[in-house]
Amino acid sequence: MYIEQAFEGLHDWWRYIVGSIMIFIAWQIVGMVPLLFAVGIHVAESGDIPTGIPDMIAILGSNMFLFLMLVSFAVGLFGVIFSAKILHKLSFLKLTTTRKKIDWKRFWFVFFIWGTISSSFVLLDYFFFAPENYEINFKLKPFLILAVIAILLIPIQTSFEEYFFRGYLMQGIGVIFKNKWAPLLITSIGFGLMHIANPEVEKLGPVIMVYYIGTGLFLGILTLMDEGLELALGFHAANNLFTALLVTADWTAFQTDSILKDMSDPEGMMIGEIFVPVFVIFPLLLLILSKKYKWHSWKDKLTGNVVEPPKEDYKIIN
Repeated sequence: MYIEQAFEGLHDWWRYIVGSIMIFIAWQIVGMVPLLFAVGIHVAESGDIPTGIPDMIAILGSNMFLFLMLVSFAVGLFGVIFSAKILHKLSFLKLTTTRKKIDWKRFWFVFFIWGTISSSFVLLDYFFFAPENYEINFKLKPFLILAVIAILLIPIQTSFEEYFFRGYLMQGIGVIFKNKWAPLLITSIGFGLMHIANPEVEKLGPVIMVYYIGTGLFLGILTLMDEGLELALGFHAANNLFTALLVTADWTAFQTDSILKDMSDPEGMMIGEIFVPVFVIFPLLLLILSKKYKWHSWKDKLTGNVVEPPKEDYKIIN
């Protein structure tokens, strides 16, 4: 069982508190130093102090801003791995999956499935339903730079979020509360709240949190039902990577040199972009994946108890 693998390491409650603080410092303080340094140089030269993400993008350019922002997630991912290994004596494999090795076929299957589906929605909208909502944003050189940055660093960004929320915190909260529904709900809500400072929230209002928390719940269900992070890692990487390359908008967190630019009024996207994925598409994906991977015991895997196995059944990994 995925959560129970935390028992193979040191799992005192205080270790997860200390570890979470260490991860946050790595992610939001140490990891932000390059971005703050670059902005600081501009402030020193011009005296203009940026007041938000649009100002920083204007100063640095969208590709440089994206690169420096994603660096913080790479540092955060190192923080997760470091905390698991040093504080908990838990291997990277046990943080990832219950299988004997990471199943990359699972990762790539859902990566291409969701990449195809999400891209198809945008392209169908552009070519057939609402072409007036888009303009061509493609410029070869900036796009090629974007592609290199995105392909190398966006999977690291999404991996950090999965290893922190669906990995480190899911296991930690599970062994502390001794059940599965608490870590599923807490990490889903926490994942949603992590996005509360995104420009989308200011533009659309609190209703966008339905999408963020719903996505977190979907990824948590994937993790618990499949007994590992592979599907969640693949889905999340595809979602962010294909979006960054294909379409951007002035009011989103990822403002990139993508192929298309969405010029539509975001207030008109409520049903299609927020509620349909959470209440229609994600459940259908769960159904498809459950058939493919023969999931069973849904109630136990999502709401059952977390029981520490007898000590002779596991050993702490050094």
